[in-house]
Amino acid sequence: MLASSYPLLNLFWTMLTVFLFIVWIWLLIAVFVDLFSHHDMNGWVKALWVLFVFVLPIVGILAYLLVHGQEMAQRSARRAAEQDKAAQAYIRQAASSGSTAEELAKLGDLHRSGALNDAEFEQAKAKLLV
Repeated sequence: MLASSYPLLNLFWTMLTVFLFIVWIWLLIAVFVDLFSHHDMNGWVKALWVLFVFVLPIVGILAYLLVHGQEMAQRSARRAAEQDKAAQAYIRQAASSGSTAEELAKLGDLHRSGALNDAEFEQAKAKLLV
């Protein structure tokens, strides 16, 4: 019954509209996150951008992306690198089972047993002592 009153083209149009609305919300959130995490910009400039985005939404978002798009990508990459560095440091700290002396003793045992050659032993020892 519903299919006869709602043709396939209308279904595709509705799907496209919902998709574009989701993209619009995503862009809006991305611009506001970048805008408020941009520490080089003073408060008045941020307020003007917010006003511009609310008064002329499509033009405001497109203008912000044109003016600050490259900087957005750089800030996003920098934030991702900082988060990755922090996560790696946490993983290293959580995975370490003991003190440096214990780790060196384990490396020495592995070297003596032949599991590590001289170069691998020296490389692992250098990482521990840094």
